[in-house]
Amino acid sequence: MMAHQARKRFGQHFLTDEGVIESIVRGIAPRPGDEMVEIGPGLSALTAPLLRLLDHLTVVEIDRDLAQRLRRQYPPEKLTVVEGDALDVDFSSLGGNLRIVGNLPYNISSPLLFHLMRHAGRVVDQHFMLQREVIDRMVAKPSTADYGRLSVMLQSRYRMTKLFDVAPEAFDPPPRVVSAVVRMVPLPADRRRPKSEQAFETVVARAFAQRRKMLRRGLSDWAESIPWAGLGIPETARAEELSVERFMDLSDALVDAGVLRDG
Repeated sequence: MMAHQARKRFGQHFLTDEGVIESIVRGIAPRPGDEMVEIGPGLSALTAPLLRLLDHLTVVEIDRDLAQRLRRQYPPEKLTVVEGDALDVDFSSLGGNLRIVGNLPYNISSPLLFHLMRHAGRVVDQHFMLQREVIDRMVAKPSTADYGRLSVMLQSRYRMTKLFDVAPEAFDPPPRVVSAVVRMVPLPADRRRPKSEQAFETVVARAFAQRRKMLRRGLSDWAESIPWAGLGIPETARAEELSVERFMDLSDALVDAGVLRDG
């Protein structure tokens, strides 16, 4: 079979280190009957060991040549190939207790994580390899340099754990960054939720758009409608100091005041 040339436009870096592959599979701990979906299977570095442990696997692959290669390599009763961009895939249509895994293309990692949030109600867990810098932001705590919009939005929906780092030498071609593996488990149905998801997203985005400013200035359009003292938010507070719950309090207050729509 001809060697596949990594395509820059798809952000392809193929995992080749057997030790790293074993560590990822061990972290995922696949069971035969799992409804598992792999994003970006590439040259089957994860696909092959996963299929040894699963009854069936669904993969999402944007590269037409790689999709064809996968169809030739594995019988359809073992592997379903969804050819297309993961950003366009309706993951909820792929099953009800999904376990999603993948070495995600770093150039679309944040948009893809937000896309997957819409389907979190049908997901058991997610294990992804990403740029370490992105994972550090995902799991960051308030009042740290890495804490930002990505931290707040994803922590409102998932419990996340960084598992381990992966050196550039584990890939061909090697990326210019260190990678890491993260476990994401959706929070339960009885989790704290904002009154309006849309209002929550709007407040978080606006707050971190000017993260160096005090919140009262960053949210100046709405400042008079926010009961700052009642919410326990100091006058000098900046966005990075607020917990996920406090951001929900903020957006709920603006919905209650009729400033942001409940929708």
